[in-house]
Amino acid sequence: MKIQQQAHVTIIDDDQDFLDLLGSFFRQRGYQVQVYSNAEEALIDIDSKRLSTDVVITDLKLPSMNGMDFIKRIKKNNPALPIILMTSEGSLETAVEAIENGAYDFVLKPLHTPQLLISVQRALYLNEVQSENTQLKSIFNEELGISGVIGRSQGFKKAIELAKRVASSQSNILITGESGSGKEVIAKAIHELGDKKDGPFIAINCSAIPENLLESELFGHAKGSFTGASDKKIGLFEEANKGTLFLDEIGDLSLPLQAKLLRVLQERKVKRIGENHYRDFSARIICATHKDLKKEVAQGNFREDLFFRLNVIPIYIPPLRERKEDILPLSEYFLKKFASMNNSNVKGFSKEAIKKLEINEWKGNVRELENAIERAVVLSVSDIIQPEDLPSSENFTNEQKSELSFVETSKVMTLDELSKKYIRLVFDKNNGAKEQTAKELGIDRKTLYRKLKEMNIN
Repeated sequence: MKIQQQAHVTIIDDDQDFLDLLGSFFRQRGYQVQVYSNAEEALIDIDSKRLSTDVVITDLKLPSMNGMDFIKRIKKNNPALPIILMTSEGSLETAVEAIENGAYDFVLKPLHTPQLLISVQRALYLNEVQSENTQLKSIFNEELGISGVIGRSQGFKKAIELAKRVASSQSNILITGESGSGKEVIAKAIHELGDKKDGPFIAINCSAIPENLLESELFGHAKGSFTGASDKKIGLFEEANKGTLFLDEIGDLSLPLQAKLLRVLQERKVKRIGENHYRDFSARIICATHKDLKKEVAQGNFREDLFFRLNVIPIYIPPLRERKEDILPLSEYFLKKFASMNNSNVKGFSKEAIKKLEINEWKGNVRELENAIERAVVLSVSDIIQPEDLPSSENFTNEQKSELSFVETSKVMTLDELSKKYIRLVFDKNNGAKEQTAKELGIDRKTLYRKLKEMNIN
């Protein structure tokens, strides 16, 4: 965090004695302080850049311009500047309205100065994290030219460059790579760079939906076409019209569905279940798989004609263990992301932690790395992540195994507690892959999402 001697606090209140008292409080703690008895003067100085401040503390009731109007006007030109509102208890509803209009926080009068100090410190920390995040993203965007895509390794850059070149074409693209390596990230990048970026990006994991439902999801159905079809349904091919349809884990499609998909790709028309007429669609089709489709073709598990139809432009994403240069920038990005989300003061990695990150195999690839960093940020007891905060593949597995004995070694749990603990165990085992977790637990995705939300798991 920015040290207090560098942090500049601006205070606005029409009570001069109170201004002197509060200004003295912050100066004694090393802050630079500027005070105003009039909000208009402060607004003019801030907008004209005569005053550079890191956080503003303002009273709600002020002459000529009240605190609410001040917040609305200052946020037009300084949206990132945190503003803390001081208000009496009777104005609590107004304070909540101020938060909705962009204020960072509010404190009640009579003032409890330690509470105000904590609010200021949090505002400064959040501002710094957001600034560093912006800088970090800009660095990656300069390197790769694509927002949200992080990677420095040659293998990853090669995949990105190919994605850029083919983004505006209409050819089918097949992205291959291990689970968690970032295939959907590349698919989204292609969509954003292509001529269909203004249309929807629709993604579906073909392995996460039972076969009898997948056909309806993809192609849609007419009302009454089968038991349970109480209303018509638009399929994903139609839903993605004028946009992009991303079919993940295409290698898990059954042979009958492969035949129907081939027909759709050849004719660029789709027929809903229970209907006799075809509908045109103009969605861009991007497929992905972790399987070797050539081997699947040789073994009779995948149609050769469909493989050639899909594999017009192949893009390969190397696993993270072959992209060592990407581990640190990804880790830094995830650290800042989860530190901000959890209001944590964790700000970096020790040299030993970095070494451990780089030598880990990361069998779950980027997804496993992200989960490991989130875990480390939440559990770390210092502002620097140490090696012991990071699970290696071996000890992480051992930790999971040890949890299996909780029924015998712990006190008797309620059924709800036991259920949540087991869901967390399977979720961690799958490195946060929700579709796979739901499949192994034998529940649908909506139920899993609801359970995870109840457990405060992102």
